Amino acid sequence: MGLKNSQYQAIMRKYEQKQLRSHDILTKRYQEVCRQLPEFKKLDDSISVLSVQYGKRLLNGEPKSISSLKKELAILRASKARLLKSGGFPEDYLEPVYECSDCKDTGYIGNQKCHCFKQAIINLLYEQSNLKDILKKENFDTFSLDYYSKHFVDSKTGRNSRQVIEEAYGICRRFVDTFGVEFENLFLYGDVGVGKTFLSNCIAKALMDREHSVLYFSASKFFSILAKNAFEKNDTDAKNLFELIYSCDLLIIDDLGTEYTNNFVASQFFTCINERLLSKHSTIISTNLSLDTLADLYTERSFSRITSNYIMLKLIGDDIRIKKKLKNREEN
Repeated sequence: MGLKNSQYQAIMRKYEQKQLRSHDILTKRYQEVCRQLPEFKKLDDSISVLSVQYGKRLLNGEPKSISSLKKELAILRASKARLLKSGGFPEDYLEPVYECSDCKDTGYIGNQKCHCFKQAIINLLYEQSNLKDILKKENFDTFSLDYYSKHFVDSKTGRNSRQVIEEAYGICRRFVDTFGVEFENLFLYGDVGVGKTFLSNCIAKALMDREHSVLYFSASKFFSILAKNAFEKNDTDAKNLFELIYSCDLLIIDDLGTEYTNNFVASQFFTCINERLLSKHSTIISTNLSLDTLADLYTERSFSRITSNYIMLKLIGDDIRIKKKLKNREEN
């Protein structure tokens, strides 16, 4: 998803502020130099006058007089540099001060976005996602297979938790690598503490680092926003979030089933997942519910949309949060 115009303008306003700060710093420095070195201002005025003459003669096609003016300008500029140094100022004291010297705080190098502009987009997406802090801890770099035992076996499939998570991990990696090329959705389900949210967060960080927009909500917060948008028409924040819910590249709904469920919730849930399917905007849903319970709570219609259009990943294993606590106690 490209930046919305309002988001683009917000970033560009920050660049304008950087340019104004640079201008203010340069103006104050120039005034400081002129106060301490009055001769500096006179040299500067002489250069301005000669530069105007140089321009006029250049336009009038007077090559002989241009040569002498260039020499005079060079002498005056050298005098300025010597005077500045003699006053104890650094040679570059009156050079523009940029936060990014590559694009000179414009955000662009030629017609291409500068690396600092791309980082500004990523920062904006992180702020918008509701995941900024947690993703520092939960990402593909910190994901560990060690918490999944080969001795924990699903009696129905005969597969152990290590095999299951290795397959799920590979699918999540592929989801990221093919994002924007292949349209996919993920449904993560299983017992509490088996890594469903962690995997979702891994995907979220990887995609935001590639400048995709990701929006994360717990199920209760998600349905609260939908309700506010429906019943509190003057709530601007809810309206803006509602629009993002439908338009972001990836929507993550975490812990589905922890919210209070009624006909309104079931209806809103179906509308959202269906519209995102139609517009080919990916969604990740995680839940501790069984598939049978899901069908009962959110209607067969929603259940059918999910089972038909989502990759279903059932995770099994011990509660990792308990394992981590026990490990920390042993280490301490």
